Amino acid sequence: MEPNILSTDSKTLTEKDLQNEESSITTKTIDENDKQNRSESYIKTEGWFRTEPKWFNIANISFFHLCFVYACFTFNFFENLMTTAWIYGMIIIAGFGVTGGVHRFWTHQSYKAKWQLRTILATCYAAAGMNDIFEWVRDHRVHHKYTDTNADPHNSNRGFFFSHVGWLMMKKHPDVIRKGCEIDMSDVLADPIAVFSIKYSPILKFIFAFLLPVMLPVYAWNETWSRAFVSQIFIRYILVLNFTWSVNSVAHIWGSKPYDEHLNATENLFVNCATVGEGSHNYHHVFPWDYKASEFHDFVTTNIIKFFSKIGWAYDLKEASEKLIKTVAINRGDGSHSLWKAVPYPASKIE
Repeated sequence: MEPNILSTDSKTLTEKDLQNEESSITTKTIDENDKQNRSESYIKTEGWFRTEPKWFNIANISFFHLCFVYACFTFNFFENLMTTAWIYGMIIIAGFGVTGGVHRFWTHQSYKAKWQLRTILATCYAAAGMNDIFEWVRDHRVHHKYTDTNADPHNSNRGFFFSHVGWLMMKKHPDVIRKGCEIDMSDVLADPIAVFSIKYSPILKFIFAFLLPVMLPVYAWNETWSRAFVSQIFIRYILVLNFTWSVNSVAHIWGSKPYDEHLNATENLFVNCATVGEGSHNYHHVFPWDYKASEFHDFVTTNIIKFFSKIGWAYDLKEASEKLIKTVAINRGDGSHSLWKAVPYPASKIE
C-alpha cells in the first residue's frame, strides 16, 4: 500500500508529499504493470488458450441467466412496488459489500474499519452471493498486479465474453494460478471477521443472499413466495453478478482514459451507475489505494464510507491530492480530462 498521510478524517496526499509521491506513487502505481510484465510472456497475451471447461459452472450460470431472461419478460414489476423496491435495495446492499468491502477495504486497504463496520461489510458481501473473501481478494490483487496479461484472471485482451463471465466457465490459465500463489494474503487472514466469513462462506451466502431476501417480502408485506423467489433469486442476484462483472469487461473495453491512456481500464458512466461508483476504472487502476475509486466524491459507496467515517467506524481514508491527479492526467491521459481544455496539447505534456 501507498503511504498514509495523516490529516483529518479523510487522509489526503498533500502538496508537501507531492515530490515523493510523483517519484514513488506515480512510478509505482502507473508504471507497475510495465515493470512487472517485462518478460515476453507477460507483454504478449495469447489470443486464446486451451484449458478444461468447468461444466458445472457453465450449466449453473446458463440456467440462472435463462431464468433471468424469462423472469424479465413475465415478472410484473408494478404488481407490488415494495417488492420492486426491495430488488433495488438488495442491489445496493450487496453492491456495497463488494465495492466498499471486499474491494476497497480488504483488497486495497484504502481505509481502515472498526469491527462494527467490518461485520457490516462481511454481511453485505455475503448478500452478493459470490466466492469467499479470500478468493475474491486474491484474484483481484492478481488482476491489478498483472492487468490484462496471461496472469490476469479475467484478461480483457481475450474479449468481452471471457472478461465478463467466460473466465468463470473454464479452469484458470497456469500463469493465474502460479502468480496467485505468490500474493500476500496475510492481512486478510489476520482479520478474524474475514476469517469467520471465509470459513462459513456457504452458510452465510445461503442466509444473506437467498434465504432472508426471499423471506422478508413474504412476512413484511405479504408477498407471494413465488414472486419473492423470482425477484430475488432470478432477477436481483443475476443483476448483481452482471453489474460486478461489467467492471472487468465493459470498463476495460469501452470508455475514455483521462488518467493513463496506456491502460485498458476506462471511465464508463454505465458501469458507474450500475455498480454505485466503480466505473471510474481508469482512475482506479492509476490510484488503486484511493478510497473513492474516483476523482470525485458523490457516488453511493464513497458517501456511505464517508458516513461511517463521521461516526468513527471508518478512518485513515486514503486519497490522492488534487495536484498529483492533475500532474498524472496531463502526463499520461488521453486528453479527455477537463484539464486539457485549459492546457493545449502537446505543450501540456511535461517531459
